[in-house]
Amino acid sequence: MRAKQGLGLLLCAICCAAAPAHAATIVTAAQVHTLDPAQPRAQALAYDDNGKILAVGNRDELLRRYPDAKRLDFGAATLVPGLIDAHAHVFELGINQLQADLTGARSKAEAVQRLRDYARTLPAGQWLIGHGWDQNDWADARFPDAADLDAAFPDRPVWLQRVDGHAGWANSAAMRAAGRELGGDWQPAGGRIVRGGDGRASGIFIDDAMILIEHARPPLQAAAVEQALTLGMREAARYGLTGVHDAGVDLNTLRAYQRLADRGQLPLRITAFAAGDGDALEALCRDGLYQHPGGRLKMRTVKLYADGALGSRGAALLQDYSDDHGNRGLLRMSPEAMGKAIAKAKRCGVQVATHAIGDRGNREVLDLYANALGADAAKTDHRWRIEHAQILAPEDLPRLAALHVIASMQPTHATSDMPWAEQRLGAQRINGAYAWRQLRDSGARLALGSDFPVESPDPRLGLFAAATRTDNEDKPLGGWHPQEKLTAYEALRGFTLDAAYAGFAENEVGSLAVGKRADFVVVEQDPLAVEPRRLRELTLLGTYVDGAPVWQRAGEGR
Repeated sequence: MRAKQGLGLLLCAICCAAAPAHAATIVTAAQVHTLDPAQPRAQALAYDDNGKILAVGNRDELLRRYPDAKRLDFGAATLVPGLIDAHAHVFELGINQLQADLTGARSKAEAVQRLRDYARTLPAGQWLIGHGWDQNDWADARFPDAADLDAAFPDRPVWLQRVDGHAGWANSAAMRAAGRELGGDWQPAGGRIVRGGDGRASGIFIDDAMILIEHARPPLQAAAVEQALTLGMREAARYGLTGVHDAGVDLNTLRAYQRLADRGQLPLRITAFAAGDGDALEALCRDGLYQHPGGRLKMRTVKLYADGALGSRGAALLQDYSDDHGNRGLLRMSPEAMGKAIAKAKRCGVQVATHAIGDRGNREVLDLYANALGADAAKTDHRWRIEHAQILAPEDLPRLAALHVIASMQPTHATSDMPWAEQRLGAQRINGAYAWRQLRDSGARLALGSDFPVESPDPRLGLFAAATRTDNEDKPLGGWHPQEKLTAYEALRGFTLDAAYAGFAENEVGSLAVGKRADFVVVEQDPLAVEPRRLRELTLLGTYVDGAPVWQRAGEGR
């Protein structure tokens, strides 16, 4: 009898090892694209009550293995790994919902009218803060000035960030609040005050010159920072994002993230980048790379700035702008300052991710990376990144792969910029711009994102732009510089496995495989079977993190 009991206990132990007794959930769908090369397709996956994947495979097989599991059946829908935006700004996405929105305004007059309407909701004397203007969308594509705002707002300070976040538009009241003389012939380091022929500040501040006005604004309270992060994450989740690389977070914002994580209020996985050579990088060097115990928040990267943006002509170019002779943009950090910050990050074991748009900006970064990494470029798993890698000289294109540098790029930047980018760069330089195919074929890894709120947080638009290189009216026919298109699979990989790799998370997320987290998106159509132009029209049904829904389409609860 004892022998039989012993044999029974042994058999039980074996069975329990094969199919754990603790709670499991099985998700089934017509198609599961795992992005796992060992098993690219499946019909089902099973995960435990902690959101860890137990099995991936055939529907009937998993139902037999886990007969008591809870079931989620999505019928004819398709599952893909949770989408990861490799470069975005969560706080800015959230805070923009609390400000005047000028996105899409077709003229200065329309922008001012939107501001008048919004100002009616504000207490007397409160700053009017807004975002989203883009002079390239106006018939008069020149920068606006303070006079355009002063007539409507002579006393209330007004401060408006351009759509790319690299320029600001102030009225005279906001400039007076700066508390210093803004005229003359001096310029702040890493920025430019646009001035008229009389030497007076026009009201336009480029890149680091924006700090002069930003510092005059009343500071945000801690509760407002948490509210903005919450709004931003909620917005991201409804577009199928399960992770975001938040590109530029100071220590105050990291603390707000930590408070939310402590309360279990992070619906997404946040990979935060320390903002420049500042307090957050100091904390990483002092305390080590950061990982919250809950698993949804980490910081192990510093984000530096080489130059500005193409739309505001702040991107650093090797030769003059084709439409602004004498202007080659600007470096936001000198090569010496960048070199010191890069060396500091290397000493501290911190990943470096540097914003570079122009061909000079990218060359400076590649030179500094090569100098800092030396032989370690090939020997270590450094995964340093260039954020945007937007315009590269032909001789610099293969250098990313040679240095094992990741190109963190945003497909919708190309389709947003294509109406005017060639005017800025000319017919020759444009061949090295938004060069996804050239970079990928050279051996560089592409991590894809949106740079929201500069662009929409919707990754479907990124998939669409990557695969078609057309606008929402399917123009130009065949795509803009179509030789740079990616396949739908390559684009999806850029928003999943390659984005996870860029954040040192490929063993946790990015594909659906045993031992990884059950982060997935439910889509009505199969993104790898539809025509590329239909990628923007995919119907999202649900976003799941650790196997739990963080967003569901109305009526889709199962």
